[in-house]
Amino acid sequence: MQPYQNEQIQSALALLRRVLGDALLGACLHGSAVSGGLRPQSDIDLLAVVDAALTASQRKALLMDLLRLSGRHPAAAGAPRCLEVMVFCKADLAGGDYPAQAEFLYGEWLRSAFEAGEIPIPERDPEYSLIIAQARQQAISLLGPDVGELLPDVSIEHVRQAMRDVLPGLLSGLRGDERNVLLTFARMWYTASTGKFLAKDAAASWAIPRLPNPDVMMLDHARRAYLGEVADDWTNQGDAARQLAERLGECVSNALKSG
Repeated sequence: MQPYQNEQIQSALALLRRVLGDALLGACLHGSAVSGGLRPQSDIDLLAVVDAALTASQRKALLMDLLRLSGRHPAAAGAPRCLEVMVFCKADLAGGDYPAQAEFLYGEWLRSAFEAGEIPIPERDPEYSLIIAQARQQAISLLGPDVGELLPDVSIEHVRQAMRDVLPGLLSGLRGDERNVLLTFARMWYTASTGKFLAKDAAASWAIPRLPNPDVMMLDHARRAYLGEVADDWTNQGDAARQLAERLGECVSNALKSG
């Protein structure tokens, strides 16, 4: 089955059409579903572009239905997957500003805030520039024009600046999210070195032979946990995970300096 034939994806796409109406210019599927295949804990990542800012009623309607449609983290076997849905305004994308501004963002890590009454509002974030750049290379169009027409080309200067800007926050978020952070570091190292994007497990496979032996087993554990081959348990590996994260951060920084 093609990834875009997934019932949950189709339900989310129908939601975007219903709430955004004629303002919806296009939508695409990106992330793990297209870069390497959905893994046991992979989110479904959707990106949409609209031709006007969302109204307050659209924001609330989109949020309420996504809270119902998205699975909670961590996803249980056979249960709905977590959704990550981003909406960008065409005018904001056309401006080429850095960092990119998202008109609306839904992600499961924000569920508690949303259930407490918060509503997504427009925000700028360096990570959004990276997401647009990767989506333009890899995403599958679900609605509207091809991805190359829907999304702008993000300059390599903005991609590299975004990686510099997200590095500190990535390291500070290591505890409790070790697998994801370590694999994200590996993927950033690959991108900083090549200008291209890879799935997390593939980026780890690229990074492993470039690391000293003490770090190899730790990153391979993160890769295998992502693939569902081993338990995603870091209970007794906190110090080693931090050491690896710091080393990977240095690798990213060095690659950015030499690029």
